Amino acid sequence: MRQIISNPMSLGGFIIIASIMLLAITAPLIAPFDPNAIDVQAILLPPSNTHWMGTDGLGRDVFSRMLYGARISLMVGIVSVGIATVVGVVLGALAGYYRGWVDTIIMRMVDVMLSIPTFFLILAVIAFLTPSIWNIMIVIGLTSWMGVARLVRAEFLSLRSREFVMASETLGAGDGRLIFRHLLPNSLTPIIVSSVLGIASAVLVESGLSFLGLGVQAPQASWGNILTDGKEYIEFAWWLSLFPGLAILMTVLGYNLLGEGLRDALDPRNSN
Repeated sequence: MRQIISNPMSLGGFIIIASIMLLAITAPLIAPFDPNAIDVQAILLPPSNTHWMGTDGLGRDVFSRMLYGARISLMVGIVSVGIATVVGVVLGALAGYYRGWVDTIIMRMVDVMLSIPTFFLILAVIAFLTPSIWNIMIVIGLTSWMGVARLVRAEFLSLRSREFVMASETLGAGDGRLIFRHLLPNSLTPIIVSSVLGIASAVLVESGLSFLGLGVQAPQASWGNILTDGKEYIEFAWWLSLFPGLAILMTVLGYNLLGEGLRDALDPRNSN
């Protein structure tokens, strides 16, 4: 924590993410309007003291929708990365520990998955499913585990030949003890960093799916479908595109800065 705070970039990322999470958690308390309340007398109003980020084509308050959209975007990012991390860690650990034919089969699965553009794979799967937030989280998670699996496999292959692992194996430690007591704890640094960076990618994917109409469905607010609404009025209602675009930009930037800071802080070679 001391190293993260001492690094201006990682500290900036931490502040950005903490602020967005705080706004998302407290959205029901601080949102000035119902995000789905339609007001035909307040259609496409510019930012003002009443509507801080203006209103959309149905008179809904954009600031309130942005707050509730943050809840959706962050939840999709965190849950989908959690699914991807679990799948990637399990498969990567099996490949790196047992090696041989297990490693060959799992790595060929990874190669096949990586040969397909992830976003188009997600689009193809979503097209056959009912668009919902849970389907989006599961599909993103199950199509983005390959990087974690390769990282964990590489760490396990490196640690498998270390003296402390060989000593434990000589003393009769079983597979479970070797994996969960020695190998996995010493592989946490790349897993944590990859997970933090993965949240930024998941937020972008969710926003892209919602923008295309295959993600979070109206009237539920997400940054992507707010952007979709804004494209129809971009010539004169600039606020509908500016604010959700800035929110996505700041969120992705914050997670990337925080991920870089965590990588430096968790690297034992940088410890003082």
